[in-house]
Amino acid sequence: MDEAPVAAGEDGERAAPASLAVILLISVLVVATCGLIYELLAGTLASYLLGDSVTQFSTVIGTYLFAMGVGSWLSRHVRSNEITVFVRVEILIAALGGWSAAGLFLLFPLVGDFRVALYALVMAIGVLVGLEIPLLIRILRHRFAFRELVSNVLTYDYVGALVASLLFPLILVPKLGMIRTGFVFGLANVGVAIALLVALRRQERVGRDMVAALVVTASLLTGLAFADRLQRWSEVAFYNEPVVYARSTPYQRIVLTRQGGDLRLYLNGNLQFSTRDEYRYHEALVWPVLGRVAAPRQVLILGGGDGLAAREVLRDARVGHVTLVDLDPEMARLFRDTPQLAQLNAGSLASPRLTMVNADAFRWVREETGQFDAIIIDFPDPTEFSLGKLYTESFYREVARLLARDGVMTVQSTSPLIAPRSYWTVASTLEAAGLTVRGYHAYVPSFGEWGFTMAAHAPISDGVRLPAHLRYLTAASERAMFDFQPDMARRPAPVNRLDNQALVRSFAEEWGRYEG
Repeated sequence: MDEAPVAAGEDGERAAPASLAVILLISVLVVATCGLIYELLAGTLASYLLGDSVTQFSTVIGTYLFAMGVGSWLSRHVRSNEITVFVRVEILIAALGGWSAAGLFLLFPLVGDFRVALYALVMAIGVLVGLEIPLLIRILRHRFAFRELVSNVLTYDYVGALVASLLFPLILVPKLGMIRTGFVFGLANVGVAIALLVALRRQERVGRDMVAALVVTASLLTGLAFADRLQRWSEVAFYNEPVVYARSTPYQRIVLTRQGGDLRLYLNGNLQFSTRDEYRYHEALVWPVLGRVAAPRQVLILGGGDGLAAREVLRDARVGHVTLVDLDPEMARLFRDTPQLAQLNAGSLASPRLTMVNADAFRWVREETGQFDAIIIDFPDPTEFSLGKLYTESFYREVARLLARDGVMTVQSTSPLIAPRSYWTVASTLEAAGLTVRGYHAYVPSFGEWGFTMAAHAPISDGVRLPAHLRYLTAASERAMFDFQPDMARRPAPVNRLDNQALVRSFAEEWGRYEG
């Protein structure tokens, strides 16, 4: 026989009024959604600022779940006034969670060890979130049979998790941004507290708690109103340069800065180019390849959504068509439709000789069947596993299938001076994919000594034809790029595969030593 609802618990507490019970059940959905949003905010922000999204999400989620367990255990020490405690927990979560993204962005350039602040905040929010469900179950136990109570609470909890997981990547980050998202869901938490306080006003003394809830609400509304300014303050402090454009897309955080005549592009906090010397990088990336191909009629560019590599390729009159594959359509829109940026890339993204494809390159190369005389691979550095997969043997085998028998390809391959093991891992991986390789490097002041790896089905010749209009490369300087001094010379390096992602780990280790 099912348990019957009871009017009072063993401790003699009054049963919650029916209207209050409805508010509490709805609050389960709200708090579950908010709790997961704060977790996703912390993980995403950590991956943006610290790199290696797998490590950041794993450690943030692990810490958060542990903290929730601590909060659930601590709930046993709440022996009375559970609904009052629950309201206060909601107010605290609203303050901490609502300001979490803005606070972490502002703290990042100011504190020595950002991870301490990050995990302290994750722990604090996790403990408070862990208190919520046990307190709600105890408050509602007088309104429902135990079986019905557990079923209702867990159902709303899991539905809230689904809502958060869909809203966050599809709507919240691309439309609101992380800072606004934090404030909006902080308001949802404090809204639960205020609704409960209004329902309780005839039974409990709620004056102080209502004042606290209204103060938190005011602070969150103020933060929401000044979200853009907070974002700019944090990014100016982080980049130490005036920010002229910033936007979060579903794939990355795009930031443009300008100081004097120098315009710089950052993706997820990592410098991609500076207008003062980008020509050095892009000439070194493109022309050693085009200069070794007799007739580069069909050219493939993977990455390079800024159009700068395409600019160099399209300067070669022999090129009939360029296919550019880049994941983020916002990059293409920005560098095609903004006059100053389009001038920088010489209008390459609007050229009738270029086809832009916004797709995941890993999937695209597996489905493509065409042949290309030259392939330029210009992906961001392998700071995380989602990028590391684009440097694996599996990926290079598919790219090699698209490379014509007499074609040549090149890969930007990080610094052979700062990260020599990572650099030569790219070469080892291309060789494992059945290609012949030759490494070369160029000095780009914004990056330092930077490396590239050329690959082909046949041995790569020394002969190269370079046009006269280049600003950096000459026949003599191009030959010198293939000479590696002892501190950059080839050394044993593993093959980067999907199941080991050796490159991501060595990259983080070598650059971590340099930047630390």
